[in-house]
Amino acid sequence: MALGTDNTTAAVAGNFIPELWSNEVIGAYKSNLVVANLITKINHKGKKGDTIHVPVPSRGTASAKTANTQVTLSAATNSVIDISINKHYEYSKLIEDIAEVQALSSMRKFYTDDAGYALAKQIDTDLVNLAEGFQGGTTTDKTYDVAVIASDGATAFTGTNEADITDAGIRAMILTLDNADVPMSDRVLIIPPVAANDLLGINRFTEQQYIGNGDAIRTGKIGMIYGVDVYISTNAPTVKSGGGSGGTADGTERVGLLAHKDAMCLAEQVGIRSQTQYKQEYLGDLYTSDCIYGVSELRNDAAVAFVMPAA
Repeated sequence: MALGTDNTTAAVAGNFIPELWSNEVIGAYKSNLVVANLITKINHKGKKGDTIHVPVPSRGTASAKTANTQVTLSAATNSVIDISINKHYEYSKLIEDIAEVQALSSMRKFYTDDAGYALAKQIDTDLVNLAEGFQGGTTTDKTYDVAVIASDGATAFTGTNEADITDAGIRAMILTLDNADVPMSDRVLIIPPVAANDLLGINRFTEQQYIGNGDAIRTGKIGMIYGVDVYISTNAPTVKSGGGSGGTADGTERVGLLAHKDAMCLAEQVGIRSQTQYKQEYLGDLYTSDCIYGVSELRNDAAVAFVMPAA
């Protein structure tokens, strides 16, 4: 008796591959994001267009009410910030049949973890490079025109005067945000790993790092100081050795950031997606993960970039 033609072919089974790979990549992607999880996000998924216009209303003022007179109208002075969705990054592998047959199943897990990490790192890189432009710095990575040095939080970085982060430096940078009327909630301090050792020598940090509100610890969070959550990012930028844009090597200075979540924005038009296609001419599966997004500064006075030694 014939069994018919409804066989489970490779083409039919292949329909299950994209979802499995996508879930694994998304998990790795989320676990490796640091900066992107701490700033404003705009969900533009499924929508058309290459630019998002974000209105920025100015704060109004209160007026004294005089008896028998009409109220004083507060003039509106609104501006707009344009977020260009102009970044499209992908991660691809071609897995030949012989490799698929002979390799351990852990090969796919490595590739999905690697894809998630690579795309997360790229987004975080775009954000931290953008962050170098706050408070009069530059948006060009690996130059020395970042705002201040970490030791006092006020002296401009000139290319050779980097100094370790200190309690006084943190308080000075917090004051900079306070003076700009930046909300005290939703502030974060993002530092490279080398700065964690310095923070452990600051009493205020060791006293407060175990104080929390019961929420689950987010990726990279190592503690709290003066009510500001502290995060480590291995992706913190490195500026050029020996004095900025004229340098030829990296490694003597690292950049950190004190910021409110509204300082920057990440707009996602296409979140992490994974696709596979069998390529007969190569006798293998082509696997690709990609994303489409844009980043933009929202409020220049809501963050401070600072510099410290890389070692």
